[in-house]
Amino acid sequence: MRYILITDLEGAAGVDSFAQTRTTDPVAKGPGMKQLTLEVNACAAGIRSADSDAVIDAVDGHGSGGLYPEELVGCRYVGLIGTTVHRLLAEGAYDAMLFVGQHAMAGTVAAPLNHTYSSLEVMYYRLNDAFIGEFGARALLAGSMGVPVIFLSGDDKAAAEASMFVPEIETAIAKRGRGLELADHLSSEEACRVIREGAARAVARMAGIPPYTGIEAPYTLEIRYYRPIADSYWTSNPHAVFVDERTVRLAVSDLSLLPF
Repeated sequence: MRYILITDLEGAAGVDSFAQTRTTDPVAKGPGMKQLTLEVNACAAGIRSADSDAVIDAVDGHGSGGLYPEELVGCRYVGLIGTTVHRLLAEGAYDAMLFVGQHAMAGTVAAPLNHTYSSLEVMYYRLNDAFIGEFGARALLAGSMGVPVIFLSGDDKAAAEASMFVPEIETAIAKRGRGLELADHLSSEEACRVIREGAARAVARMAGIPPYTGIEAPYTLEIRYYRPIADSYWTSNPHAVFVDERTVRLAVSDLSLLPF
């Protein structure tokens, strides 16, 4: 079977400060990238322990890069998230999606490094009146193509969010959030162990984890920013309606038209 791993830096063990993620400084960012790479390798190992013929693709979901591609083992690096998840799903014929290093959506109480797509710009995403983060958006994309999301690793608040959308999902908690930049972490080795074991369980019981289809077309997505919108993407988008200077709303019937 074919699996796609969506990764992010904020949910890896040992990462609980934006100084570790909003930077290209290898001294500040490098340890977290190393840990995320180890966690992805652990996830791949867990998948392969349950499916020895697995084909696994890994997407770097951190905008400025969160993985060391040359250190990945057991999976193929397919690029930064700028290569859209929608296109990868459409082209890849995947059987399942898994998340490694995931954080909670913007505004989640006591969730370390919580945000939705941009920690500096976006206040919230609301889809058909439900607040939604990166997990929910991508789970819905996958579900629209019949692909179940079977596993998530990250902080405990991200795990709770995933279970809200996909109650049957398998999760592995690498840290427990105590604030926006505060968490209690597992050691690197223990985080990798729980991820490896959780991924194996997820694959073993994936037949019982349905694709997420809980939000149906037509879609109305409202995005509110912290500052007045100056992005030409929105002013030239034919589906965009400005609610006010900080809020834009899109009404579409095709998920591929939404910025997921």
